[in-house]
Amino acid sequence: MTTDSNSELSALQRQVYSLLIALVVVSGTLTTYLYRQASITGKDVEAIRPQAQQIIGVFNQNQALVMNFVNQLVAYGQTHPDFRPILLKYGVNAAAVPVAPKK
Repeated sequence: MTTDSNSELSALQRQVYSLLIALVVVSGTLTTYLYRQASITGKDVEAIRPQAQQIIGVFNQNQALVMNFVNQLVAYGQTHPDFRPILLKYGVNAAAVPVAPKK
């Protein structure tokens, strides 16, 4: 019985050792792959950064114009109560637009 137990124990030790080697290989492969992907992504981000900064700059320049337009819409909605539902529909600062009584 002890020889069977010893041979089974020896087989289990070999199997655990083989699985440990496989785990190390898979972990190393995954680590290498993720490092390479992070490196490529970093290079892509640096390549796109100037274009993104240009787009953000244009957005910031146009934001004042858009806010001015929205304020004009709100002012128009204050003097024309029939226009208020349209402002409400699109969520344009509806709280600032009071409902004027109809004559």
